[in-house]
Amino acid sequence: MSPRKSILVFLAPSLFLLALVLAQASSALGAEAAGLRFSVPDDWQRVTSSSPLRTAQFTLPRARGDDEDGELILFTFEDPRGGGTLSNAIERWYSQFTQPDGRPSREVAVVTTRKVRDLDVKIVDLSGTYRAQMGPMEHPSRPGYRLLGAVVEGQGGPWYWRAVGPSKTIEKAKKGFDATIDSLEIAR
Repeated sequence: MSPRKSILVFLAPSLFLLALVLAQASSALGAEAAGLRFSVPDDWQRVTSSSPLRTAQFTLPRARGDDEDGELILFTFEDPRGGGTLSNAIERWYSQFTQPDGRPSREVAVVTTRKVRDLDVKIVDLSGTYRAQMGPMEHPSRPGYRLLGAVVEGQGGPWYWRAVGPSKTIEKAKKGFDATIDSLEIAR
């Protein structure tokens, strides 16, 4: 075997591993906002927020068959309790959804907690008919919607993450949402 072929045979596995690492690294975009560092999937587009309370906002690409994109918003408040207590924030999310069988959204929501580095995270997963309750304008009811929310507590927080959109779109985005939450770290 020639020296050139020997080098290629020796380097090929290393180059393959390097390519895998680079591909994985490019599948998430690093971001920083409101004292947090995090990664989001590269197909989530950061957009200019329409409110000063929205520290970061991303468009979640729609799933096949859905008419609309979803959105992920990071909310923070100058006063750490400006969004109310943590339970108030979650109650506000519950009040934005109605259930087809008339049960309170609190009863159908899936709520979990976890620790991400030095941060305490409460996740809410809720589906139903969504009606935004922000601003003075009337918002239409949207059946078949889903919310993934995360209340994150830690030094410099709390932070409120809310992904909302058509159910299939949010299901498609769930793995990315979980990865984003798992990537959180306080920017020092």
